[in-house]
Amino acid sequence: MITPMPLSLLQQLIATPSVSREEGKAADLLERYIEGEGYTASRLGNNVWTMGPGFDPARPTLLLNSHIDTVKPVAGWTRDPFTPVLEGDRLYGLGSNDAGASLVTLLHTFFYLAARPQPYNLVFAASAEEEVSGEGGMRRLIHELPKIDFAIVGEPTGMRLAVAEKGLMVLDCTAHGRAGHAARNEGDNAIYRAMPAVEWFRTYEFPRRSPLLGAVKMSVTLIQAGTQHNVVPDRCTFTVDIRSNELYSNEEILQTVRDHVPCEVQPRSTRLNSSRTPLDHPLVHRAQAMGMELFGSPTLSDQSLMPFPSAKIGPGDSARSHTADEYIRPEEITHALDTYKQLLDGLEITPATTPPTP
Repeated sequence: MITPMPLSLLQQLIATPSVSREEGKAADLLERYIEGEGYTASRLGNNVWTMGPGFDPARPTLLLNSHIDTVKPVAGWTRDPFTPVLEGDRLYGLGSNDAGASLVTLLHTFFYLAARPQPYNLVFAASAEEEVSGEGGMRRLIHELPKIDFAIVGEPTGMRLAVAEKGLMVLDCTAHGRAGHAARNEGDNAIYRAMPAVEWFRTYEFPRRSPLLGAVKMSVTLIQAGTQHNVVPDRCTFTVDIRSNELYSNEEILQTVRDHVPCEVQPRSTRLNSSRTPLDHPLVHRAQAMGMELFGSPTLSDQSLMPFPSAKIGPGDSARSHTADEYIRPEEITHALDTYKQLLDGLEITPATTPPTP
């Protein structure tokens, strides 16, 4: 049986455009919806959150989180991306899979858990700007929340439990040369200066490989140099996409790069580190008892900004995200709601000992 309330809310969210940094109307909708269920909704920018009744600082606190924003529609949609269309066993619409289904399912899981005695405090948060790792999203919201001891992050994983997630660091690199006329033996070609660095990124292997996430992956994805065909370029810039595993911090990787690469290296950010769920955590034990598959996720989420233990799990398929004619199956929502309830109801959560948010 398809659960009608989460599905109805998802259809409303699809019909309310919420591209990153433009989530205001969707946040309004969620705020009204939460208050209509008898809870107090709090708001910071386009982030919306609520807390379960009877908050007790002596108890650990569980956060249920997913994001409210979507990417912009890609080319190739054969339907209006902002019109929810239910065809057969699929609900089409932008954000249906990433991550609207997780958002509405976790919200209704919150309603279910909050109405029953739990050994933990409960917080639900819908964060903004996740798709752009924006400053106005989780990075800002996290300072407003109480101390969190564990978080469930809703993303499309097919309801498999991601107990590790790759991090991200983007580097802008610059090699310098000296301009000269291409017809004469003049100048110092910055492209040639950059080539050994590009080759190092292509061939270097970090020695520590993760059983969950594999190796650190580095890819040169953009390169720019020169002004015209007869001028030896004096500057060559290139961009590197680095996906870290949980065995290295981004700062460690950056230092290794600077020790080996003969050019300027500037990270856009080092804060999107890889994350890992402690495998001895009670949630992992319960998931294993339920026969749930554990895996390492190659995609980034708001987990990377959480300085406390967390795990990623939600309905849908990551392969559908950011694609034309994105969809979710309503039965996936029903299955997710049942799974979240079984996974979280009465769970004994270990208090986190992580340092405070930087």
